[in-house]
Amino acid sequence: MICRVCDSARLEPVIDLGHQPWCNHFLTREEVGKEPFYPLRVVYCHDCATAQLDYTVKKEVMFADHTYLSGTTKTLSEHFSRIAEEVTTRFFPETQGKSVLDIGSNDGTQLAHYQQLGYRVLGVESSHIPWEKAQARGIPTRHAFFNLETARSIGEKFDVINASGVFFHLEELHSVTEGIKQSLDGNGVFVVQFLYMKSIMENCAFDQIYHEHLLYYTLTTLGKLLQRHGLELFDAYLAPIHGGSIIAFVSHPGRRRPSEQLQRMKQEEQNSGCNTLEIYREFAHRIEAMKEKNISYLHARRAEGKRIFGMGAPVKGNTLLNYFGLGPETIEVLVEKNELRRGLFSPGRHIPVVIEGEWTDTPDVYYVLAWNFRKEILSRNRALLQQGVEFYFPVDAPGS
Repeated sequence: MICRVCDSARLEPVIDLGHQPWCNHFLTREEVGKEPFYPLRVVYCHDCATAQLDYTVKKEVMFADHTYLSGTTKTLSEHFSRIAEEVTTRFFPETQGKSVLDIGSNDGTQLAHYQQLGYRVLGVESSHIPWEKAQARGIPTRHAFFNLETARSIGEKFDVINASGVFFHLEELHSVTEGIKQSLDGNGVFVVQFLYMKSIMENCAFDQIYHEHLLYYTLTTLGKLLQRHGLELFDAYLAPIHGGSIIAFVSHPGRRRPSEQLQRMKQEEQNSGCNTLEIYREFAHRIEAMKEKNISYLHARRAEGKRIFGMGAPVKGNTLLNYFGLGPETIEVLVEKNELRRGLFSPGRHIPVVIEGEWTDTPDVYYVLAWNFRKEILSRNRALLQQGVEFYFPVDAPGS
């Protein structure tokens, strides 16, 4: 393969999580044991320093009919509200006549906040169920994959273009980026929200590596992609959502002055070595140590006769479960809020999913796979904590 960002052939494997199923394919009882497995490996580009997967599960498989919904968690909706307020305050205090395009708009949760502020909104969403839900809540949404062709068919310029947790998913990376450039108004702002590889490595949050996440950006590597397409990163900051995500602001070149904060963060990247091959090799060793620690803990609890349930059935949890080799013999069920996963089984390990509020049994230990919503989970489970139920977080990310 060649690098997804710069087309270099100088790629080196750095992390190998084995063969895993597509982790957003929660299984019906009839599908259990029949799911396909694919390589899950991260390679490092020696020319642009971008970390990326070396195998692509086709977007039509991953994004045509997945069950993730943005509106499931209060924390994420509140985060999206803050983003809409920030964009308005900083760039467009007068929203009348202003427009927002959201790429990978899911169930419309982000756009709903812009809509409430007076923007005209349009979403583009490839997955059928989220698209239906967005339409039902009054969020105009195209049922399509966004790329240059889709941008041309829309034929509009937007003041704000948003991409929340989707810009690192892109199989058609350059077509999408070119479509964004063509759809962005001359004074417009592209707001890109993405998992920050520097934070992933610092938190040892390797479960955020899965087939949907084709690329793992730092500010340095994102800047190289944008520059290739005539766009310019002018500001960014680190938000606690999902254990450490960058909120980055992009414009046409020369339209907005790069911030001191952006320059400082880039310098911090250089000082940390997060764009070097050596730091990825170190990360791989830390993943192995984390695996040993978690398996030892869970096996010790089971040996004590403790019952263990999983808290949440997030997509990333399946990377962890499959790599650690944890099935229903260790974790009896996954307790989930998203009702679309009712009665399904986790891919690869086949742990049954039950819905919070409908499942009345109580474990001795909750193994929290949805660790990125730590504060929300602990807040709504105070009664269980008082009863002595233990909540174990495999990833202890600051601010989660």
